Amino acid sequence: MTKKELLQYVEDHKDELIRLVSRLIQIKSENPTGTQRDVIDYVEAFLKEAGIDYKETGCNPDYPCVVAGYGNDMGFSMIINGHVDVVPAGDLKQWDFDPFSGEITDTRILGRGTSDMKAGVAGVLFALSLFARKQVPLKGNIRLHIVSDEESGGQFGSQWLCANGYADHADACLVAEPTSMNTIEIGQKGGLLLTLKSYGKSAHGSLGNFKGENAILKLAKVLSNVSMLTEVKGHFTDRQQKPLKDSQMLAERENKITGLGSVIDHVSTNVGLIKGGTRHNMVPDYCEATVDVRLPIGVRKEEIDEVLKRIMEVSGVEGVEYELHYKSDANFTDHEAPIVLAFRKNAEELLGKEVIPAYQWASSDARDYRKLGIPTIQFGPSNTVGIHSYNETVQIEDVVIAAKTYVAAICDLMEIK
Repeated sequence: MTKKELLQYVEDHKDELIRLVSRLIQIKSENPTGTQRDVIDYVEAFLKEAGIDYKETGCNPDYPCVVAGYGNDMGFSMIINGHVDVVPAGDLKQWDFDPFSGEITDTRILGRGTSDMKAGVAGVLFALSLFARKQVPLKGNIRLHIVSDEESGGQFGSQWLCANGYADHADACLVAEPTSMNTIEIGQKGGLLLTLKSYGKSAHGSLGNFKGENAILKLAKVLSNVSMLTEVKGHFTDRQQKPLKDSQMLAERENKITGLGSVIDHVSTNVGLIKGGTRHNMVPDYCEATVDVRLPIGVRKEEIDEVLKRIMEVSGVEGVEYELHYKSDANFTDHEAPIVLAFRKNAEELLGKEVIPAYQWASSDARDYRKLGIPTIQFGPSNTVGIHSYNETVQIEDVVIAAKTYVAAICDLMEIK
């Protein structure tokens, strides 16, 4: 089949694609509160029906991975990655619809995981099955990585696959995470957890203003200065200036927040957890806070250490310590890598508008592939409202266009005319 015929097949069978998204939504796969077994079983059944050999693997039976492939070793090797776990639905009273209904309306699919990222998973599954069912001769191969541990950090998912050879010698990787149809994600911030520990002296609560040292109040003085970290700026090369400026423009435009562009090239912080005290009638002798710190491209550990020392000095308190737990470095793919150019060209042709390669302020499993030197992008359908919140949805039109883009880009990269 030609590239044109393959794209027409997606169009003619788009109802199958939409039903696949809906079915995946109906299978509860909340992480960490649920099970991944049922959704992994469904993926395996789908691959079997399509005649695709697969293997279940991983290091944790509660978070299995599925790997499969199609093609040969003579040519371009491309990984397509997706995760089937979703964040918990939370308070069901906050939803306007059943989060696991997978309801299909005239324009949208409804439910937890529609955007993050079961629509993307459906797209890569559908694309792989199309090439396999039609026995399309590729000059290269497609490797499928479906994981069930991304929302809790990826230790048992993509991270494990990359560490155990499943990504070796790949030429590129697509992670079908949500990006909207306006951008191709080519870089992400790194991250670390900052733990602040405050030590005080206990006393009876009735003497709190006269006796003891309140560890909570001491830590509060430090926390009020944590925003000093956001003054740290990334280090971008001349070649990275265009995607940087495009990323800043997109961040402000998509979120409608003036000045948000600085989140791309500056450190960002979020005081996410605070634990302290024993009882209301005791002066607390210990308090601890965890701060999520995101690092732009080029920021070094030493820069963070220097600012933290200044924060301690400015806060003017003793008995407060800090620990840094690095999770990942900032990572990126060149904006003119073959996979970027192929996806941009085809997405723009299908959408009839500009699609911009851009850096992102969050992170995903893309970091694990980039760490191995594999040019990696993120591109997938989404409605950003509702991701990790309530009333998550995805546009049907975007699901179809994303799947067409996957098929078209693979055709270009593997010389299908």
